[in-house]
Amino acid sequence: MRVNDNTRSGTGTNLDPWYGNYAARAAGLAASEVRALFAVASRPEVVSLAGGMPFVSGLPQDLVIDAMNRVMTGNGAAALQYGSGQGVPALREQILDVMALEGIKAGVDDVVVTTGSQHALELVSKLFLDPGDVVLSEGPSYVTAVVIFKSYQAEIEHVPMDEHGLIPEALREHIAGLKRAGKRIKFLYTIPTFHNPAGVTLSWERRIEILEICRSEGILVLEDNPYGLLYFEEKPPAAIRSLETDGVIYLGTFSKTLAPGFRVGWALAPHAIREKLILANEAAVLSPSSFSQLIISQYLDTADWKGQIDRFRGIYKERKETMLSALTEYLPDLSWTNPNGGFYVWLTLPDYLDSKQMLPRAVTELVAYTPGTAFFADGQGRNNIRLSFCYPTPEQIKLGIRRLTSVINAERDLLESFSATGPLSAVRRDDNYTAPPPNTN
Repeated sequence: MRVNDNTRSGTGTNLDPWYGNYAARAAGLAASEVRALFAVASRPEVVSLAGGMPFVSGLPQDLVIDAMNRVMTGNGAAALQYGSGQGVPALREQILDVMALEGIKAGVDDVVVTTGSQHALELVSKLFLDPGDVVLSEGPSYVTAVVIFKSYQAEIEHVPMDEHGLIPEALREHIAGLKRAGKRIKFLYTIPTFHNPAGVTLSWERRIEILEICRSEGILVLEDNPYGLLYFEEKPPAAIRSLETDGVIYLGTFSKTLAPGFRVGWALAPHAIREKLILANEAAVLSPSSFSQLIISQYLDTADWKGQIDRFRGIYKERKETMLSALTEYLPDLSWTNPNGGFYVWLTLPDYLDSKQMLPRAVTELVAYTPGTAFFADGQGRNNIRLSFCYPTPEQIKLGIRRLTSVINAERDLLESFSATGPLSAVRRDDNYTAPPPNTN
């Protein structure tokens, strides 16, 4: 068999014999910094503040097992068979009840079940993005969304945030600049509630204003909402989709409120887009797993799922408070966000520190985090860290922050020892995220 011998890349040699055969878009596929951390973070001696893994041990296994048994006993043949490309009708009805908690009204035919909400992101990107198209998104943004958009050769334009979420005036400015440059904007991707990675929530007034901006500019809104029901105290504003039916695609998932292993999410889309999503879904996976859908449907029908979500809220609230308390004790001169829900705290380091370069030292000290650069498409975020409080126990969180403090202080001492002017003050801020003032807890 002849193999394409175009294996050279730059001045080096690529060991993949098929390197020259890949489509151009394959160049956009790269392992995210989050994925690269999993091998290290899974070691038992390492305290991982990196991955956004839900605390599935808090889920009552007996109820899940009971749901599985009921499905296999009463509907086993259907559970093990191919299903609809749109998803099981009973589950789609129940998804309407879930979304109603966030102010969304819709019909069962508007829902398309996907293999996790990340699959929905892939399908929307496949339908809308051509090479050179622009996706607007918060800066920072969800790491895998960035990977997906880049894999479709889109350009990502990060719009600044502050403690109240995406800044409307900045959105206007970026849209105007892109239009002047002749760029084609396909959609705004946003995580308005308990943002990943920043942890902040878009205010109600800004939701209205941002939607009005997108309406007037003819820009579709892609609203990703994995964490909206995981609030700690005050309930967050209703979803953007509650304000608009024709200009918003809403993505939801059971990965954070139930378990990610089922790989069940959904998209709520305007009619014409919904039909194309179904066709794209069928082309990609033929049909989402009937087995997983029927188990979740049975669970929602028989278990106190709202009570279980409330239990998760209590678990995650305790862990967030533990993390903020530890940050206040060990790193009081730094800044961080104080989320009212979700999984993440966004930590801002002094401008002269580089979280990506510090990571090997951190792993040596047996603590893992995600550097801020993972959440930007353009190298921003070097003096930021995403800290996840969802998975480790409170005791592990305290230990992890203590170890992280040693890493940060050692790095500061090292750099300051080589500075002829004492404490480093050279500004190297290259991100547009407006950090909150110190100790916002």
